[in-house]
Amino acid sequence: MTEASPQDPPPAEHPHIRSFSGRRGHFTSGQRQAYEQLLPRWSIDYRPQPLDLAAAFGRQAPVVLEIGFGMGETTARIAAARPECNFLGVEVYPAGVGSLLMKIDAAGLQNLRLIQHDAIEVVRDMIAPDSLAAVHVFFPDPWPKARHHKRRIIRPSFVELLASRLAPGGILHCATDWEHYALQMLAVLAQQPWLENTAGAVQLADTAADTTGFAPRPDYRPLTKFEQRGIRLGHGVWDIVFRKRSSLG
Repeated sequence: MTEASPQDPPPAEHPHIRSFSGRRGHFTSGQRQAYEQLLPRWSIDYRPQPLDLAAAFGRQAPVVLEIGFGMGETTARIAAARPECNFLGVEVYPAGVGSLLMKIDAAGLQNLRLIQHDAIEVVRDMIAPDSLAAVHVFFPDPWPKARHHKRRIIRPSFVELLASRLAPGGILHCATDWEHYALQMLAVLAQQPWLENTAGAVQLADTAADTTGFAPRPDYRPLTKFEQRGIRLGHGVWDIVFRKRSSLG
């Protein structure tokens, strides 16, 4: 892919289905202040051209893409625990961006950058093929109503795109606390020829309780307060961890 020149026409309207709603989170005063003061320092503007990841972080290191980081609790904790990696977080909601900026500032994190934009467009337009060490998609919007399932971000076309951006051996790690979505995620990832399940063969059944192919929670994914509360109430959480093959042979 070549970089766009100033003479190139503006990109056409993107036809993909949005995986996020138009709701707006409420800014706290701290989030608003962080958003206004820290966004220029730690954010990267969306541009429809490949991003030089080494230049963006000021160093060469494995890059982990975090899609839909919410309020940033997990993203900041993982980035702090893994200083040897660069983390690129993508989120559309300003309150979440402001929240993560507060955490970056409080912890003095140097290995985390943000893009406030639609993740599908970011991956498609800004991430070069074979450039990512891992992609994390933790607790995306489950869109529980059947008529809204088409809005779920883990669908075949996006998984194919993610697989193309992972380097050989790279990891695609999804997690959800919605059983139906967990089964769909598992099925979609299992159908992508470039990906193999780190937990073994997939045998889909009627319920996740009877399904093999889910992974134990890796140590690097910390439990959030929301997740801990759900576990105490008996709610399930499913991790799906796939690795990119080096070839299709």
